[in-house]
Formats: sequence, C-alpha cells, structure tokens
Amino acid sequence: MAFEDLLEDPVVQKYLHELVGPKGMPVAAAPPDGEVTDEELAEELDLELNDVRRALFILYENDLASYRRLRDEDSGWLTYLWTFEYDNIPENLEEEMYRLHDALEERREYERNHEFYLCEICSIRFEFGEAMDYGFECPECGSPVESMDNDRLINAMHDRIEALEDELNIEKTDAEA
Repeated sequence: MAFEDLLEDPVVQKYLHELVGPKGMPVAAAPPDGEVTDEELAEELDLELNDVRRALFILYENDLASYRRLRDEDSGWLTYLWTFEYDNIPENLEEEMYRLHDALEERREYERNHEFYLCEICSIRFEFGEAMDYGFECPECGSPVESMDNDRLINAMHDRIEALEDELNIEKTDAEA
C-alpha cells in the first residue's frame, strides 16, 4: 500500500495521531519521498525543531522511520537523514490489536472475579474489600454504596474480544458471555 493510500485510512491517521500527538502529526502525515533532515522538515512544515525531532524519534521507536548519520568533515557535526518506512504500519496495528485483545481478556476476568459497589451520588466504584473498609459508605459523601451489576460491561468486553478474534483469525478464547 502506498504512503498516500495509507494516510487516507482513518485508522492509520488515528494510530499516527496516538503515537506522535497533535504537534507531531504534521510530520507523520507528510512523509517526504527519500531522505530528509529534521531541519528541512521543520522549515517545510513551519514547526518547532524540537517538535519535529520528538515526532521523528517516536516514529523511529515504532519502526516507522529510520535514519543514517553523516559527519561533516570540517566541523565534526552530525547530520541525520530520515527516511519514513510506513510499510510497517499494518504489522504494528495488528500487534496493537493483539495487545488490546489480551488486555480486554485480562480485564474481563478481573470484572468477573470481583464484586463491586457503587456510590450513586459520586459515581465512585469500589471493590468489595474497599466498600467493607468504608463500612459500605462512600468516603466522599457518606452515602451508602450499593452492589453493582457489571454484566453489561462484561458483555461489552466479550463482544469486543469476539470481534477482535474474528478480525485476527484467532481461536475463540471463551464461548460464554
């Protein structure tokens, strides 16, 4: 998939935005062909050099950019020439989906294996032990805390896990909701 096609995809845009943030997004969204220096990018995009460098290093850490160093013979200064490697984006997104899947499974089990209580006034949720420590009263407002049914949350996580398993073509981990 070409850079242009990738960058049109809203999922890819969101992924890049999550990585580099709003200040780094102009760098991530405008990858030049070939090599470019951080100074050239900053000037071309009218951005602060530190914001460009921060975005480039984040892209580098996520295998979406690489660089090579050149040393000026006279001054000894190093120049970094950056190349964008967005071919890795689909693989990175798939890894993120696996991480999300694992985190959701872990959280779903936590929700299933704990009893929760809720202060309806403050919307604060407590585990059973915490609620018991507070005498089943909210420490913020003194209202009684009520047993909370988290089945909707568990079911929503289950649905999301199933959707991820379908998309990732992995064996179902749980048949029950």
